[in-house]
Amino acid sequence: MSIHPIMQKLAAKLERTDLPEFAPGDTVRVQVKIKEGDKERLQAFEGMCIARKNGPQGSFTVRKMSFGQGVERIFPFNSKVVDKVEKVRSYEVRRAKLFYLRGLRGKAARLREVGRTA
Repeated sequence: MSIHPIMQKLAAKLERTDLPEFAPGDTVRVQVKIKEGDKERLQAFEGMCIARKNGPQGSFTVRKMSFGQGVERIFPFNSKVVDKVEKVRSYEVRRAKLFYLRGLRGKAARLREVGRTA
């Protein structure tokens, strides 16, 4: 099943090019636009990318620990709410989806950083 050529052109036109290359296992900082009344500000959501879906309607899932509670947010690539994504740290992982981190706590949830030996 192939995508219609017009849909391919539209998807290429809508695709964001300002996002850095990151993969599951990388720690990312997502600058999210928050609207409060008539004011708008940026709020950082920093955590580990645990999943990524590619394609014209792609998205990525970021998980962080907040006061001992796991918080996950799914960000569409083409969302107007996402202002900027920064890659903070890179880890070496062997899976495309890191859902197993949901069940781990403390040191067990750590991953091995790329470029470090220990």
